[in-house]
Amino acid sequence: MVKIITDSVSDIPEDIARELDITIVPVMVNFGNESYRDRLDLTIEDFYKKLDTSPVFPKTSAPSPGVFAEAYDRISEKTNEILGIFLSRKFSATYDVAKAGMEMVKDKCTIELVDSTSAIMGEGLLVIETAKKAMEGLNLKELVDYASNYIPKIHVRASLSTLKYLYKGGRIGKVESVLGSLLNINPVLGIKDGEAFPFAKTRSRCKAIAKMFDHFVGLGKLKAIAVEYGNNASEAMDLARQLAAEFPDIPLYVSTVSPVIGTHTGPNVLTVSALEE
Repeated sequence: MVKIITDSVSDIPEDIARELDITIVPVMVNFGNESYRDRLDLTIEDFYKKLDTSPVFPKTSAPSPGVFAEAYDRISEKTNEILGIFLSRKFSATYDVAKAGMEMVKDKCTIELVDSTSAIMGEGLLVIETAKKAMEGLNLKELVDYASNYIPKIHVRASLSTLKYLYKGGRIGKVESVLGSLLNINPVLGIKDGEAFPFAKTRSRCKAIAKMFDHFVGLGKLKAIAVEYGNNASEAMDLARQLAAEFPDIPLYVSTVSPVIGTHTGPNVLTVSALEE
């Protein structure tokens, strides 16, 4: 059976990863000379404390090719076919490093990689649904085709209470047009073709959440949906309940945004991701 590997920016809940036998390679968060493996060496709570108190603003980086090679070698003990689905190459070098790691694999196995062109649970939902198909017995080529066909059907929206973290991290890019006053705007960003774009500019968090909710309800039939948060669990749970009422017959996942993403969004991020049917 084909096994699936991804990166920690996919934000897949641990129990789901175990159930579907998905291997998750942690991306790195670096505070100066201190390096942490995403989710493994630094808890979400400790990360946000450090983000607010550290004199050094963190940077993120891809794992080394050797880390991927080691992961491939471990997986190859169970299978000779591996599919890697990773975050957008426009966001990170992770995909390219994962590809470089293929050249270092000791055991002979066939590895294919897919650029999700997304991140967070937009990427995660794609990985989850593809892993389910792997368990149903689809071969490697069929799984590559399956994942590739769903990439255009990924929707991601994120509400940020401020853009200052994107600005400090040098990731403002195409969202600069909604910058305005960092203190007074609650922007909603989306991801399309591997890049962030401004979706809405609102003056309150309630309006930002309503914009996201209306977008996903307006999509029609969905295959799966996910809500994510930073340090704002109650806000996320309220939104998840509203979405569950609208989409009672599909999987709905609730997850935390990884420190890698939290570096660029800050602690009050709230996101919704979905796959269209």
